[in-house]
Amino acid sequence: MNFPTLNRIQSRKLDALAVEEYGMSSLVLMENAGRGVADCLERLGVAGPVVVCCGKGNNAGDGFVLARHLDLRDYSVRVALFGHGDQLRNDAAANFRILRKCDIPIEQFDDQYSSERFAGLLADAAWIVDALLGTGVQGEPRPPLDAVIDQINASLAPKMAVDVPSGLDCDTAAASSHTVRAAHTCTFAAAKPGLLEPEAAPYVGQLHVCDIGTPRKLLQRLIEETL
Repeated sequence: MNFPTLNRIQSRKLDALAVEEYGMSSLVLMENAGRGVADCLERLGVAGPVVVCCGKGNNAGDGFVLARHLDLRDYSVRVALFGHGDQLRNDAAANFRILRKCDIPIEQFDDQYSSERFAGLLADAAWIVDALLGTGVQGEPRPPLDAVIDQINASLAPKMAVDVPSGLDCDTAAASSHTVRAAHTCTFAAAKPGLLEPEAAPYVGQLHVCDIGTPRKLLQRLIEETL
């Protein structure tokens, strides 16, 4: 398919202008993103527990929203948070506070990563969701996320990447030595150019572009900047 594209800078600009020029709430954009991934997973079929793996950035916030919507639809879901809850900021922190009130199981891997504890969390997973690192991250994932990614890849469960597979450069398609190999990737508003490169295919899997409610006029304006 021929997807319109926005690079990482333009994607960030799209969100900022939706808030600044159109008066949209960034929380609404995050809500739409997480719900869009839930819709996609439901279409693909959820036949068992979903493990949502979250880091400390906005990508984690999308994961928290996703977990809440899966729980609302009566799917078994649990969250693995790699970091302290108090390290989360802004909309991700707001959605984490909501999630904690929903009685959804949350396993926090704070100061010390335990591969054994994480393995127990993944043991019966029907899906593993990668919400570890977002489009702004470049280069090699830092510990413990490098080991987390390797352990995710070792699982037989299919993987869904949120916005971009962690470890993959969304602009250049450069893959780090620790990159999630997803069966499906849900990216937001428009495809990122790196996701469409042939060398990215083993990491991206099938690409889905989710509408997060940004105005068509604004989206088209930014897309035209790339032409």
